[in-house]
Amino acid sequence: MRELKERILKDGRALSETVLKVDSFLNHQVDAKLMYNMGTYFKEYFKNHGITRILTIESSGIAPTAMTALQMELPMVTLKKQQSKILNGEVYQTTVHSFTKVMDYELTLSKKYINADDKVLIIDDFLANGEAALGAARLVEEAGATVAGIGIVIEKSFQVGRGKLEEKGYDVYSLARIGKLGENLIEFLD
Repeated sequence: MRELKERILKDGRALSETVLKVDSFLNHQVDAKLMYNMGTYFKEYFKNHGITRILTIESSGIAPTAMTALQMELPMVTLKKQQSKILNGEVYQTTVHSFTKVMDYELTLSKKYINADDKVLIIDDFLANGEAALGAARLVEEAGATVAGIGIVIEKSFQVGRGKLEEKGYDVYSLARIGKLGENLIEFLD
C-alpha cells in the first residue's frame, strides 16, 4: 500500500534493526483516513474468503480493524491482553510472548463472540515473530472456527513471522513489508 509506505518513511522512526515507531499515526495518534484506506485494502483482498467475523488484539490493531469491519459490514471482536474478573471462565485463553515488550501475556477471547461456523479474519498491527497472530489463531481454532486469513498492517519481513504463519497454511496479506531496518533506515520489499 503506497500511501502507508510513504507515511512510514515520512513519520516512522527506525530506532534499531528491529524496532519501528509509528505512534504518530497508528496508535498514540491515529490517522482515521489512513485507517479507513487500510480497511479498503483488507476488504478488497479478503472479500472472497467467506469471512463472517474479524478479530484483532488490543490495542494498536483496533483502528484498522474497525475500518475493515465497517466496510465489510461484519462484527469486530477485540482479543484482550488483560485478565478480566467479569468473564468468569467463559473464555478461550492462550499464552503469547510479546516481541516488543519482551514478556508473556494471556490472550483472551470471550466465548460469546465466536461460533464454530465462523470464518475469521485476524488483523494485527505488526508481524515480527508471529506469536500474536499464532496466539489469535489458536483461540479461533479452539472455538472450532476457521482462520480465513491474516491481515497485517506492517510486516517485518526479515523476521520469522510470515514463515511460521504460512507453514500453518494461513493466507497472510501485509499492507507494508519491510525488508530491512536500522537506525534511521527503512527499506521495503517490492
